Amino acid sequence: MQLLVASNNAKKLAELERILVAAGVDGVEVTPLSAVPAYDEPVEDGRTFADNALIKARAGARETGLVCIADDSGLAVEELNGMPGVLSARWAGSHGDDRANNDLLLGQMAHVPDGRRACAFVSVCALVTPEGEEHVAEGRWEGTLLREPVGENGFGYDPLFLPADDVAVGRSSAQLSPEEKNALSHRGKALQQLVEVIRALEVAGRA
Repeated sequence: MQLLVASNNAKKLAELERILVAAGVDGVEVTPLSAVPAYDEPVEDGRTFADNALIKARAGARETGLVCIADDSGLAVEELNGMPGVLSARWAGSHGDDRANNDLLLGQMAHVPDGRRACAFVSVCALVTPEGEEHVAEGRWEGTLLREPVGENGFGYDPLFLPADDVAVGRSSAQLSPEEKNALSHRGKALQQLVEVIRALEVAGRA
């Protein structure tokens, strides 16, 4: 079964592939947007992560005829009433400028004491079939906002995020191995909830 991921982010594709392999799901070809005929990507104008994930997954399934999975994720900082939230990727104005986004957030939080730096990575993954079947799953990863970037792995706000998990004590998200991050992360938690859906669709496709 071909499973379209509404993204060209190689790290997101690899994360889903690792999760499927670990779950023993065979026969699924994880496919990026670059491997299908180009279509006009929809405007992500939803008010929530779920809204945006569904917008992208519905468009992918409709335009390609493939089962499509999409995610919308970001960092929710308690002190900022849940922002950057759905604006995480463009917090500093330009989409995907990780350094500018991190610098702006650090500046906004510079004078906030350690006891008020709680935050969480949130990911909502949506899976939509060409027939219109829809599944939505949310994952949260609780932690604390650091005062400066730490670590070279990951992307986005990973260098600023100190996970609350005991297994990651003292290490930022950007210091974890891909396997550790999969087991702990918001996207990993959301994707794990869709594994059995993907397995069932793959089995049905072979029937």
